[in-house]
Amino acid sequence: MTHSCFSYLHCSPLLRSILNMSAAIDIQDLSVTYAAGRGSVPALQNLTMSIPTGQVFGFIGPNGAGKTTAMHVLLGFIEATSGTASIFGTDVRHSIARQRIGYLAEHPNTYRFLTGEELLRAAGQLFCIPRRPLEARIASLLEQLDLVHAAKRRVGTYSRGMLQRICIAEALINDPDLVILDEPTSGLDPIGRGLIRDIISDLRTRGKTVFFSSHELSEVELVCDGLAILNQGRLVAQGPTATLVPTGEPLERFFMRTIADGDAPSASDSSSGGLS
Repeated sequence: MTHSCFSYLHCSPLLRSILNMSAAIDIQDLSVTYAAGRGSVPALQNLTMSIPTGQVFGFIGPNGAGKTTAMHVLLGFIEATSGTASIFGTDVRHSIARQRIGYLAEHPNTYRFLTGEELLRAAGQLFCIPRRPLEARIASLLEQLDLVHAAKRRVGTYSRGMLQRICIAEALINDPDLVILDEPTSGLDPIGRGLIRDIISDLRTRGKTVFFSSHELSEVELVCDGLAILNQGRLVAQGPTATLVPTGEPLERFFMRTIADGDAPSASDSSSGGLS
């Protein structure tokens, strides 16, 4: 198999265990600045955090806080102005780092002339997954996301919720070890949101890492092991959910208070969850 067709999905268990030794995500002093006329706008300012393998981690903040920018750096879509970011110990500037990622964009769009089944097959072929394992993976994902009945329909005929679900299936086609989800429950009804929670729970059970952003804080509260709150490009709170959010206080109230204060004590220094 050539380097361009490296498939982490088919690595030996020994190689997978070696590759799993580092943190899933490690970000150090990351800053991103965008040009704006004759000046510049800071989108991220000295962001530092480390997310252990196997956690479901919520990345939350107001609109414009810099969440999507941070995700785009991890995905190699944009380059940081300064600082470093790595995935499983590999610098995100190297394309090999992205072989182990599955990604759902905030506003997913895809090839609407393909059927759901064809879309997943095309995505799997990009990862050079052999035919038989690929067909089994497609069948499993269609069932998990309640899309078996629509497998042979063109994606262009899907409802908003169905489009979201097929794009999530596309993000999971390579059985990624790190799943990055930007607003994964957007446009989904309660049944659809329940399906996504079940998938996230299954990923955690299998030792995968889920890094996701959402404005639906009730969903974040239900599934996350750890949290980071970003505001105006700066990290203002982070830590294990159980110790960061005061007992009995809803996450939404804690979030609003933290953003209003512009700062909050971090649980990372005293926790054993590996966050920093």
